[in-house]
Amino acid sequence: MNFDQTETQKMIAESIRDFAKQHITPFMMDWDEKQIFPVDLFHKLGEMGFMGVFVPEKYGGSGLGYHEYITVIEEISKVDSSIGLSVAAHNSLCTGHINYFGNSAQKTKWLPKLASGAWIGAWGLTEHNTGSDAGGMNTTAKKEGDYYILNGAKNFITHGISGNVAVIMARTGEKGDSHGMSAFVVEKGTPGFTSGKKENKLGMRASETAELIFDNCHIPKENLLGAEGDGFIQALKVLDGGRISIGALALGISKGAYEASLKYAKERVQFGKPISAFQGISFKLADMATEIEASELLLHKAASLKDRNLPMTKIGAMAKMYASEACVKIANDAVQIHGGYGYTKDYPVEKFYRDAKLCTIGEGTTEIQKVVIARKILE
Repeated sequence: MNFDQTETQKMIAESIRDFAKQHITPFMMDWDEKQIFPVDLFHKLGEMGFMGVFVPEKYGGSGLGYHEYITVIEEISKVDSSIGLSVAAHNSLCTGHINYFGNSAQKTKWLPKLASGAWIGAWGLTEHNTGSDAGGMNTTAKKEGDYYILNGAKNFITHGISGNVAVIMARTGEKGDSHGMSAFVVEKGTPGFTSGKKENKLGMRASETAELIFDNCHIPKENLLGAEGDGFIQALKVLDGGRISIGALALGISKGAYEASLKYAKERVQFGKPISAFQGISFKLADMATEIEASELLLHKAASLKDRNLPMTKIGAMAKMYASEACVKIANDAVQIHGGYGYTKDYPVEKFYRDAKLCTIGEGTTEIQKVVIARKILE
């Protein structure tokens, strides 16, 4: 395996760093404090090709692979993981679902708008009473003539208010039947489709999270993705790639927290020497660096398998689980290294600390990843 970054990855990293200095860093704390979702920023990211990373060029995308995608999410998340989360959700969930399972007409209709960043995408699987138990969803879609009638609600949906289009999983069969759910594309403005409560969150506060509500919402049958009954199976495949997304998000947080801690430890002087000279601090930095390397290797192994269309469910779950748990530990140690200053908003580790926890929950909790891994190794 070649561990060197490609020229494309280097160019992506450099362009994001330059972009972040101008368009993210000066505003990120204001967005965080006020829970502002900066829609215009994502239009700009779309112009740079980062809102359609996997989308083929013929549909207006960048046509890149998962190694490049990890670089995109990681570099953005090193600066502001809220923005990294939204870019990840847009690419791997909504846009990814349509890209992988849509027909030619559906791709032509929606992918160019999503890849350009002109439209922002949402993806709805989770409900109020069915988080990890997605198979027990209550949202239904009943076919009547040329339409499906959607009723129900989704919650914890990224871009639930600002999204222009959403991919929604709804029950078309019996509850608990893995072939009893279907996926639909629903555009904003469709009668009966509204947004509900916006969540007031601990972290990732500039990434919008809200309810989606369906009240006799009429969806044209042409908006069904794939065959009726395939929605849940499609969703599981989408989440395979989504694990790489959240792992990359966690990696970015880990690197951001580590780099801030390394700099601080070299500059902060106590008892006549930099605190990095003390074993208690240097060992924390050593652990951080090792966990970052391990996370990165697991993620790129998963990316390699994904790009070659090889089975990657187990490795993807391992990468997501390890990178997210390491991220929480690294962010915690980063605050500890900074001492009292780490508890203030004058230093970036306070925000990394709050943002990190989502990585162990979103797109499958750590416990669910262990279920997936155990099932695979015991087959």
